[in-house]
Amino acid sequence: MKFVDFQYVMSSHRMGRYLNAVGGQTKKAMTLYRLNLRLAQEMFTIESCFEVALRNRIDSHYSSIHGSDWIRDAGSSTGMFNNQHCSKTAAIIATAMRNLPAYSHPKLVAAMDFGFWRYMFARHQFFAGGQTLLQIFPSKPRSTATLLYNHGFIFNELEKINELRNRLAHHEPICFANSIHTKDTGYARNNYSKMKTIFQWMDIDEDALLYGLDHIIKVCTEIDTL
Repeated sequence: MKFVDFQYVMSSHRMGRYLNAVGGQTKKAMTLYRLNLRLAQEMFTIESCFEVALRNRIDSHYSSIHGSDWIRDAGSSTGMFNNQHCSKTAAIIATAMRNLPAYSHPKLVAAMDFGFWRYMFARHQFFAGGQTLLQIFPSKPRSTATLLYNHGFIFNELEKINELRNRLAHHEPICFANSIHTKDTGYARNNYSKMKTIFQWMDIDEDALLYGLDHIIKVCTEIDTL
């Protein structure tokens, strides 16, 4: 496809960033756009596996402590999230319950988005749950005087991965430095590294899990050398 036709489909505004990143070379701009799409596909695959693994670990842990219907129960009038600090979490559960055609715990688990699971490590939700949730990370480093690997640390790391997830969902490019028309895979590499690290903290062999699916570094290198 000629660049003029490609740009017509994708818009000149959208393609301007790619053109600037490759010095105005139209062929390279189209190649960079396609490589960004490949990187987004690869990253979405990794993030999907990460999200399912994380939510399953949280669900398994809380099911063993609070019962097999813990999400439904937590949002009830007598549940652990029925307080002023966790009211939004309780409301999310109530909305999901209303939208389910028929209740089952697995269906309710699947209805919860990444933000719900991330907020299990927010201060009030973490304390309401009994302050035990860090047990799902048996290989997490011990905290030091200068670096606390506590629930707040996990919450902040998950926030960055959640931001990546949202960027992918809204078709935003992930091959540029923040707010700059400069080709840069640092953002993708950093978030990829965070997910791999947290996989390892959960004692999950991420290389075996993602076998045949993980080509992040290869695509990042192709972008870097374009």
